[in-house]
Amino acid sequence: MNRLLIGFVLLAAMAMGGNVAAAASSAAPAERFKTLYEREWDWRQTQFAGADDEDSEGKTADHLPKVDPATQAERTRYWQDVLRQLDAIPVSALPEQEQVNYQVYRNQIEVLLDQQRFHAWEMPFNSDSAFWTNLGFTARKPLRDTESYRSYLAQLADVPRYFDEQIDNMRAGLVRGFSVPQVTLKGRDQSIAEVIDAKGEANLFYTPFKRMPSVISATEQAQLREQALQTIETKVVPAYSKLLAFIRQEYTPQARTSLAARSMPDGEAYYQAQIREFTTLDMSPDEIHALGLKEVARLRAEMDEVIAQVGFKGDFADFLHYLRTDPKFYPKTGEELLMRAAWIAKRVDGKIGEYVGRLPRQRFAIEPVPPDLAPFYTGGRGGPTTYLVNTYNLPSRPLYNLTALTLHESSPGHSLQMSLAAEQDAMPDFRRYTYISAYGEGWALYSEYLGIEMGMYDTPYDRFGYLTYQMWRAARLVIDTGVHHLGWSREQALAFLRDNTALSEHEVTTEVDRYIAWPGQALSYYLGELTILRLREKAERALGGKFDLRNFHDAVLAQGSVPLPVLEQRIDRFIAEGGKSPWPEKDKK
Repeated sequence: MNRLLIGFVLLAAMAMGGNVAAAASSAAPAERFKTLYEREWDWRQTQFAGADDEDSEGKTADHLPKVDPATQAERTRYWQDVLRQLDAIPVSALPEQEQVNYQVYRNQIEVLLDQQRFHAWEMPFNSDSAFWTNLGFTARKPLRDTESYRSYLAQLADVPRYFDEQIDNMRAGLVRGFSVPQVTLKGRDQSIAEVIDAKGEANLFYTPFKRMPSVISATEQAQLREQALQTIETKVVPAYSKLLAFIRQEYTPQARTSLAARSMPDGEAYYQAQIREFTTLDMSPDEIHALGLKEVARLRAEMDEVIAQVGFKGDFADFLHYLRTDPKFYPKTGEELLMRAAWIAKRVDGKIGEYVGRLPRQRFAIEPVPPDLAPFYTGGRGGPTTYLVNTYNLPSRPLYNLTALTLHESSPGHSLQMSLAAEQDAMPDFRRYTYISAYGEGWALYSEYLGIEMGMYDTPYDRFGYLTYQMWRAARLVIDTGVHHLGWSREQALAFLRDNTALSEHEVTTEVDRYIAWPGQALSYYLGELTILRLREKAERALGGKFDLRNFHDAVLAQGSVPLPVLEQRIDRFIAEGGKSPWPEKDKK
């Protein structure tokens, strides 16, 4: 709001007999807040320009982000100043929607500052994802014109500087005992070695040059391809070779042999900060552990009912062995797995309008996980544009889990939710394009639950697959807190997941290593789902016959990614407003 507009507001207040000072005090905090978050968001986008991962694209740039200690110190100072300015804004003086924005935005800044406080940049990878594999997502993006190709080539030329800064940061982490646990590093260097071993046009980073748009002349295409081959050979491959030597000869031998987050510097505070980041709740590790055990017991009883329903003769362990070893439960080819996933997603398309009022325009593709990532990747991963299905090691990809996986990763899970958030033009960008795990993973896990009401689980085995996925996430509450707070061994964690779910041995191992190397992240899923289920029950009870499930889902989804306490406030308002959808009727299906 500019000065002229503020003036009109004051004049209007005078004309209506209002208090001029009151109007000014109302306008000023909202304007200050908007100016603050817009400026910081633009600055943040510039800071991380060139970064990329499977969930989001960074701002286009001709370089990679700076990650050196001086830059980190600058970011810390900047966000500390932002927090001071937020403290000076009287929240009660903001309009209602801006108060919601304030809560979401403040949570973002506090999480960013927590990561700075613990020097999280000194551990820039885990057993699931890494800065060097994230560059692969950039390499797989289509480029549309000469300028974008030249920016990409400049990014490739910047890889040596970027990797050197990351290596320096990891060395600093090693010195103070802040590293990925050694036990989770086995085989993780494979994705680095593959870049080194792939020569010329076979190299991952040459991918955009294999098919170039016709708007670029043949002469210029040839020049760009030649430059790409030279840059990969002289810049990218040497940087990956240096990184590989560091990981193998220095990082892995010196990485900590302990598992618990609490064993690292200021570890208890670090783990509690991770819990706050990934759950947005102030729960203690002991509370989460106890809740997990309770839910595991409840789900186990439901799983036993399904086993009795199919007439299986044997105990729970026998049934799990049967599921893990009978070939009829597994795809014979990667294409079969992809086609089954596509069929499930298409069936959802025919039902989703009965459960969600406003649907996104963005559509998603279904593709296999890239081979350089697949050995240690999850069974699937969903984002706004792509649902990745892992076709590596097919005997570890049971079909009875595929329905739950597809609902979670595509629609109505991640792809639908993230696309819908990005399409909300009225929301600030810091809400449209950021991801809060407790909300996003909670919604995606709740989407698996919706599969029951949508009639998606066709057989008792599909139903058991749904329950094993629910059990998997409940077990995470126990395992994550068990490892990082109670001092569990890796063997204890593996046994707990193996004994309580029908996940394959491959997935049991990759998942447990993910929890060990990424403290707190695993807690977001089940706590988020439980919150949404509780809020739905609360709304159903309060509204009675006025409760409309589509309207409830619209109220949840219209928020974008928000902390769970903010979501609860929104549902309280939904109830107070009589259960209306937040969307105009014309915007609904």
